[in-house]
Amino acid sequence: MSTLAESLRASTTLEDHDIEWVHLVVGDWQLIADLAFADLVLWVPTGLDGWRAVAHVRPNTGPMVFYDDVVGRTSGRWREPILSEAYRQRRIVNGREPEGHGETAVREQAIPVVREGRALAVITRHSNVITGRTPSRLELTYRLLAESMTKMIAAGEFPSTAAPTGARRGAPRVGDGVVHLDVEGTVLYASPNAISAIHRLGHRGDVIGEVLATVVADLLQASGSTVDESLAVVITGRAPWWTEVSTQSASVSLRAIPLTDRGTRQSAMLLLRDVSELRRREQELITKDATIREIHHRVKNNLQTVAALLRLQSRRVPDEGARNALDEAVRRVGTIALVHETLSQGIDETVNFDEIALRGLRAVVDVAVTEHRVESTLTGSFGRMRAEDATSLAMIVSELVQNAVEHGLASRGGVIRVHVDRAEVEPGVEGLTVTITDDGTGLPAGFRPVLAGLGTRIVTSLVQDLQGRIRWEPATPHGTRVEFTARLRPLTR
Repeated sequence: MSTLAESLRASTTLEDHDIEWVHLVVGDWQLIADLAFADLVLWVPTGLDGWRAVAHVRPNTGPMVFYDDVVGRTSGRWREPILSEAYRQRRIVNGREPEGHGETAVREQAIPVVREGRALAVITRHSNVITGRTPSRLELTYRLLAESMTKMIAAGEFPSTAAPTGARRGAPRVGDGVVHLDVEGTVLYASPNAISAIHRLGHRGDVIGEVLATVVADLLQASGSTVDESLAVVITGRAPWWTEVSTQSASVSLRAIPLTDRGTRQSAMLLLRDVSELRRREQELITKDATIREIHHRVKNNLQTVAALLRLQSRRVPDEGARNALDEAVRRVGTIALVHETLSQGIDETVNFDEIALRGLRAVVDVAVTEHRVESTLTGSFGRMRAEDATSLAMIVSELVQNAVEHGLASRGGVIRVHVDRAEVEPGVEGLTVTITDDGTGLPAGFRPVLAGLGTRIVTSLVQDLQGRIRWEPATPHGTRVEFTARLRPLTR
């Protein structure tokens, strides 16, 4: 399925800025479909087979007209005349009289999408006309607002590019609450959900007939909140902006849409949504994330304290073997602390392991006890991974690099090269292949991993935990080459 932009580029000769305008219209047309209780279909002229549908939206507030998706269909000869007339004359054209089907009938209307005096496409509105009952005031108000917005589209006055609205999480929709304001900001009509949202802010009186900006400002002052200077501009509907107001009892998101006629504001529509619970959950997540980062920070501090104590103990131990063992423990604890330090600076339980690998590699090489120069390089990218994988991987790389420095390069110096390849090993599962090569003295005769020291056994165990494999082999022309694989856990649970 091609995107809207791809469909427009394939079917029309519209420029990029015109395609972006159509995108803005489609980005907001769910609002019109809900207000009009109608399906909306976007048509573009193709030249060869008339008109083709490239987008379709159904209402959330009433019954749909098209059960099947109409995107990709052609208009047909009977619909082509109203599409062409609306496109050529840049005005709204009503279709033929609705035909009855039981208790309902379908009425069609063609609305040109106009930008800077040029028609770019045509939207058809398909409404179920229910006979035999009187529409409610809510329905009448919604349809009136929909008519105003479709006229603005046909005049090239909607949507507004000055201040995009509705992008933030929790942006209000028609079903959340609608307020119709006059040119002075007085409430002409408010839907039941909108009245409930205003009451949750703390207002106990009537809403209709009140100046909403005054009502909200009084509520904010009573709750001790600061009244933003731009608030009145939004709540009176003078500018197409959004804002959010919070009192001690609730938080409400508001979006203003000025309704214009020939560039002059005649009234405005406000969308309201009670986002108290949404903001509470967001605050809980922020608090949880901060707590987790603080825990990682404290774990890092505790590990560094443990490493410092082990280092002090190492200096007091006369036995060289015991001192070396304590020094190894200090390095391993420091490696784990490095992972927790990185986690304490992030916003989730994943880390960019490239930073850890570089710091760990430099730490091992810089403190290497050798009279000869040891250099290191890292190629490829580990990428992001879960904390569990990062800890094991950091230990593996640290042990292998330490072994290369201590046993391969101690007497001659040289270069340690770490190369990593990351690829998908099966659908949804990524894996690593890491190669660590040095140009040192090479493996000792009769080397067997199962009979090697503690560091090698630690590496073997951790590689198995990562569902990987590891092998040691001579490098060319001299030195040692170690390659291991690992399967990474999915980043999202």
